[in-house]
Amino acid sequence: MAVQLGAFLRTTLPLGLDSLADYDSGRYHSMWLPDHFVSFWPDSIWTPEFTDLAIASPSPHRHLDALAVAGTVAALTKNTPISTLVVDTVRRHPAMLAQTALTLSHLSKGRFILGLGSGELENVGPYGFDFRKPVSRMIEAVKVIKLLWESTGPVDFSGEFFHLEHARLDTEPYEGKFPPIYMAAGGPRTLELLGQHGDGWFPGLINSPEHYAEHLGIIHRAAEQAGRDPLAITPVYMNPCFIGDDDELDELLAAPLIKSYILQVAAVDLRVRGFEHPMGPGWKGIHDIDPGKLTREVVIDMMARTTPEMLKAAVPHGPPAKVAAYYKQFADAGARVIKILDYGGMAGAKFAAKSAPRVREAEDALVAMCA
Repeated sequence: MAVQLGAFLRTTLPLGLDSLADYDSGRYHSMWLPDHFVSFWPDSIWTPEFTDLAIASPSPHRHLDALAVAGTVAALTKNTPISTLVVDTVRRHPAMLAQTALTLSHLSKGRFILGLGSGELENVGPYGFDFRKPVSRMIEAVKVIKLLWESTGPVDFSGEFFHLEHARLDTEPYEGKFPPIYMAAGGPRTLELLGQHGDGWFPGLINSPEHYAEHLGIIHRAAEQAGRDPLAITPVYMNPCFIGDDDELDELLAAPLIKSYILQVAAVDLRVRGFEHPMGPGWKGIHDIDPGKLTREVVIDMMARTTPEMLKAAVPHGPPAKVAAYYKQFADAGARVIKILDYGGMAGAKFAAKSAPRVREAEDALVAMCA
């Protein structure tokens, strides 16, 4: 089954806009822009003592606003759709999201995709945002966005989180088409929401191709029940990997930032692979990451108890062809757009220099396997 490739455009400084020509060449289905205040990498070990990447950049948290960057990307490209990966509905009011998405759709001549999610602790907790009931908030936000888009006059809305009174958004969609909404979804409620209202799926944590197919089935059934065509929803798959030749994997897996990737893995997902999580049995992966609490002592202790075998069990790894074969399983399970996201470059400058050509080699291998 043929698949298309996704392109990841990081929004941290220094901004890599020099890659836009390649991303806009027709090779990629879409360009994805992360929207963060901070990254998942602990700044407590982002020092030259632990990684030479700290020499080139003083912090892993130098994020720019994804929606602002999307406007620049829209002006500098002509062909490839542009998506946020993802904007959360905690930090931004749905009325503003509705207007901004329409704005970016006009600027890009219909190429903007509004990628939405329910939020993550590291982007909301330190800043005092209300993070109660994030999934319920996301469900309500989608309703508000669509209500503003599709109403022809002033609207009223009274919900648990948002209230509109005689509100209007008269900006018409570009060429009569509203921006597609892709959703980050992994639980029953968000998967159902996606089937009812979404146009594309950014999966949550997926353990296996069978797990992926099961979740896609939930989306399809929800779409059918809502009277929608389930095949009109674009299933995406993106999962970090470590690309490296067999003779250098040991060095790569020993790097401090690579070891710290285990923070992004939930204890329950590591346990099914036969390992207890270094952060304890209740660790929730990315949903528990708070840079302010991951002190140097905590992270060093975590790294001391993180083994190469643990990382290999949790993350696909190896040469480009082997990694491509791993992603091929998810194409067989229904994914139609796949991004091969190499985190091996976080092992240090030497590995970072090799990352882009290795990803391209893996992409070519994947496309050939799926042709």
